[in-house]
Amino acid sequence: MLSRRQTLLAGAGLAAASRFRSAAAAPVRTLRMGFIYSTNSQLGAGIAAMAAEVEKRTDGRIRIQPVPDSALGGDVEMLKGIQLGSIDLAFITGVGLASIVPESDVFHIPFLFTNAAHAHAVLDGAVGQEIMQRVAAHDLVPLAWGENGMRHMTNSRHPITVPEDVKGLKIRVPQSEVMMQGLQALGAQVQMLAFPLLFEALQSGQFDGEENPIATIISSRFDKVQKFLTLTAHIYDPAIIVMSPDSFDELSAADRTVFTEAAKLGAAASRRFAAAAEQSGIGTLKQAGMQVVPEIDRARFVAAMAPAMPGYQKRFGNDLIDRIRRIA
Repeated sequence: MLSRRQTLLAGAGLAAASRFRSAAAAPVRTLRMGFIYSTNSQLGAGIAAMAAEVEKRTDGRIRIQPVPDSALGGDVEMLKGIQLGSIDLAFITGVGLASIVPESDVFHIPFLFTNAAHAHAVLDGAVGQEIMQRVAAHDLVPLAWGENGMRHMTNSRHPITVPEDVKGLKIRVPQSEVMMQGLQALGAQVQMLAFPLLFEALQSGQFDGEENPIATIISSRFDKVQKFLTLTAHIYDPAIIVMSPDSFDELSAADRTVFTEAAKLGAAASRRFAAAAEQSGIGTLKQAGMQVVPEIDRARFVAAMAPAMPGYQKRFGNDLIDRIRRIA
């Protein structure tokens, strides 16, 4: 006959075994999260940080599967997939977001931001929250503002040192009328093209140049098809982590909090990665053979792009543009 102690120990063992079997049998939920760049990029770093936090805080019940290199489509296609519920999550560049929320294209006005810190203050404040509310009105769940980065000009023809050097260059821009108008004011021959097609378009000579953050230039190996880099920092491009309302609503209240907080960590990781690339990536690109113009006369470029400003003011309003400029 078992003693009371033996009985208690046996019962505890059975209970532990039962819990183990239940945990082992519990299905792991995997959510796909798409992005247009490689895993070794600012967006890839953000998703990796978010995925690690979600898995840790849910004890492995929920996992995020990163899907890089536009495998789920470009930014615009992924946003549509999220709205339809066929994609769970995505880390979208600011340019892609403007296809759904045109008001967010205000962030792409050339030289609107002094630097990345200025942009962060805007996005993390009232203006950023207002744009997020507009995002939420389009069957999307915005979780956090991350970073694509400060955009710089590259080309295969000659160094760009003054605005006149841009005149006549065939420049690719993403799907942003704001970016297009800014470069057209410099006299460039500008055409929009989706990012997944860009490398081959540069390689074939369809375009002389493009403009992107340093982290993107490195991760996409544009040094193989572009000779000259000018650190223009003419446009800041945010990125945003968005989730399907269907996927978000299926989470428990506690797990929704996990995702929201994990997204903020991922967004911060993307900013750190982009900042590190700005610091160390220039040397990497020099070693790869690119010729780098380290600085420009900002005031001269601003003046050259001034003809585009009335169109921006009409589209977004002076009040919003001035409000963004005043934020420190």
